[in-house]
Amino acid sequence: MSAQRVVGQTAAAGFQIGVRRTLPLFQEEAWALLLSPQGRKLWLGEITNVEFSKGSTFETEEGHSGEFRVVKPLEQLRLTWQPAGWLDASTLQIRLLPTAHPGKTTISFHQEKLDNAERREVMKTHWEDVIAGLQAIADNGSTP
Repeated sequence: MSAQRVVGQTAAAGFQIGVRRTLPLFQEEAWALLLSPQGRKLWLGEITNVEFSKGSTFETEEGHSGEFRVVKPLEQLRLTWQPAGWLDASTLQIRLLPTAHPGKTTISFHQEKLDNAERREVMKTHWEDVIAGLQAIADNGSTP
């Protein structure tokens, strides 16, 4: 008999979390927002220069570090993401998903390789706050 897993636990990727929300932005606007200084500060951290290309690495002022593994403009970012103090990096994927409604795009944050259920809950709250921040920028019409 196998051990029962808790919510968010996978067999291969540790704990994971996914958060998504549809924003009143065209896909191009949503991409521009994510990569803008204002948008990237919400999800990546405080960083002056960052190159959004496969293989490029980053380190934020807060001590978050990682490497971009997949960069598909207007569609997807996949990267390793390791805040200061974490022993291991997690994998973060951000996807922009088209909707059936013109002028709206679903932004999805998915993080895996989290250490435990407590970290999963902390990151769930974090990504919900990030999406709420992106929503607030979009609602104020101050997209790049």
